[in-house]
Amino acid sequence: MFKSLLAIGLVAAASFAHADVVVIGNPAAAALTKDQVSDVFLGKSQVFTPIDQPDSAAVRAEFYKKATGRDPAQVKATWSRLVFTGKAVAPKEVADAAAVKKAVAADPKTIGYIDKSALDGSVKVLLALD
Repeated sequence: MFKSLLAIGLVAAASFAHADVVVIGNPAAAALTKDQVSDVFLGKSQVFTPIDQPDSAAVRAEFYKKATGRDPAQVKATWSRLVFTGKAVAPKEVADAAAVKKAVAADPKTIGYIDKSALDGSVKVLLALD
């Protein structure tokens, strides 16, 4: 019994670890490249206001790995330096995918990321990260 539960858990974890992450924006926003998204979420560009999901959200680590090639600790260190030197303001952190969609739908200068399964008509996919 334990082995079958463990196998089910591993399959579920493996399928979630490879979640389809999408960068979303206001329906009026134009598509973005991976480099543009990386620059926004690493503080190199202020063209858009980035919205982050909580540290505890699995999609956050997956997003940063796919979009920037960095793990959450590296991203946090980058933002700590930028904030300390006054060069940028860290992304606003919201509670979940629903909050990301609400913030992005309300402001054409805001972008965020969610799992593809959370998409709806209120936002537009600006970049799919596979």
